Amino acid sequence: MPMTPERWSQTSSYAQEVFGVEPPHIRANRAMADAAGLPTWAITGEIGRFLALLAGATSGQLALEIGTLGGYSTLWLLEGLGPRGRVITIESVDTHADFAEAEFNRHGVADRIELRRGLACEVLPAIAKEVGPESVDVVFIDADKESYPEYYDATADLVASGGFLVIDNIFGTSTNWIDDLSDPGSAATDRMNRKAVEDDRFDTTGLFVRAGMLVARRR
Repeated sequence: MPMTPERWSQTSSYAQEVFGVEPPHIRANRAMADAAGLPTWAITGEIGRFLALLAGATSGQLALEIGTLGGYSTLWLLEGLGPRGRVITIESVDTHADFAEAEFNRHGVADRIELRRGLACEVLPAIAKEVGPESVDVVFIDADKESYPEYYDATADLVASGGFLVIDNIFGTSTNWIDDLSDPGSAATDRMNRKAVEDDRFDTTGLFVRAGMLVARRR
């Protein structure tokens, strides 16, 4: 039975309905972000549950996120890490960072989330120096695609043994897809995908869910 646009849409809705059930505070965050007019490119609920599942399979100490937006994926990461865990998240847009910080305070988790403002490529060296190599249980990257190779290089060595490096949109976005490498974002994502698969520090796969996710587990 061929995949049609209608079937794709219905299946995506089904996945969100069945596997994307959100805890009340995370559902409230999404609703507030929608009401505030934030961009709608945040992950969906079933992807959030997947992130939480991966985080829960680690020692649950520290996650690093590139691309906070309204804090939706940040809250999912924290949910998976458990009560001892904390998240460092990076956001370059002040209006997004302001919203996310207010949300973290509203939900009583601001003491466990450190939001760093600025361009990730400029912020990451200081974070790497602070936390040290092989110290992060989960790295989640969902930011500008043209910088994906640089983000990979800057974070791969931070992942702890048994930890995960997870990258969203490895097959495309709403504006570009991996079959068009004339697009700078697609070309950069392709370079990163191929780099990751060849990196012998990790066991790596690409999942064809939503717009694709790279999942790499540190050996």
